Amino acid sequence: MTDVDLKTLNDRLVATLKPLAAPVAISFHAPNETPCASRMDTDYPPPNEHGRTGQVPAGCVFWIHGASQSFTTKAADHANCSVGSYTHGFITLEEAATKDDVGAVLEAGWVDETAVHNLPHVPDKPESVSYEPLTSSQNTPDVVLLRINGYALMTLKNAFPQMPIEGKPQCHIVAMAKNENLVAASVGCALSRSRTGMRPEEMTCVVPGSRLEEVVDKLEATVGLDRAMASYASADAKRFA
Repeated sequence: MTDVDLKTLNDRLVATLKPLAAPVAISFHAPNETPCASRMDTDYPPPNEHGRTGQVPAGCVFWIHGASQSFTTKAADHANCSVGSYTHGFITLEEAATKDDVGAVLEAGWVDETAVHNLPHVPDKPESVSYEPLTSSQNTPDVVLLRINGYALMTLKNAFPQMPIEGKPQCHIVAMAKNENLVAASVGCALSRSRTGMRPEEMTCVVPGSRLEEVVDKLEATVGLDRAMASYASADAKRFA
């Protein structure tokens, strides 16, 4: 898929889903691969009493930055959120289980051990993960992430009736797109919303980069059908005016 193809697909995707921010291209890099962007040079805040810190409060914050900036991240940049570090393959489940933030969500009953064990995650540890606007991407990304509203979620669900709509935590949908080749959506989670500042009406969805053209084609067809049905319903409703 060429750069021109990606820009065209981006425009078509935006036209169908009208996302609340620019689509973000997410690419995972193995140790022998060259990232598509440089790493941001940012000082970390002081670690907490357990030694936990990172470039941002959680990896989902990179989604916000990635709508307007191109950059690459390493494991340490994600390390303040152990759940996100696990879902993105930077640490193992056994390592995540030793972290104080995982202990906090388990102790509070926000999630249970079964939910943590069943979380989709990237199995192969990446050397880095890059984020950039889809329009800036030179190569097909592993995942395209969008922030959407309820109307766009309706369109997606109509186009892909089997699409999973996930809850907490929000970040594991990235692994679902990358490893399971699934179009997936999330209603978000309290942790992510607090850290990213996402508005109440915002949700997220992911598309495997390799399926982007197929997904856009199906979305456009669905939008056409929905418009036809909306026109029919509007005309029928005039009898009740």
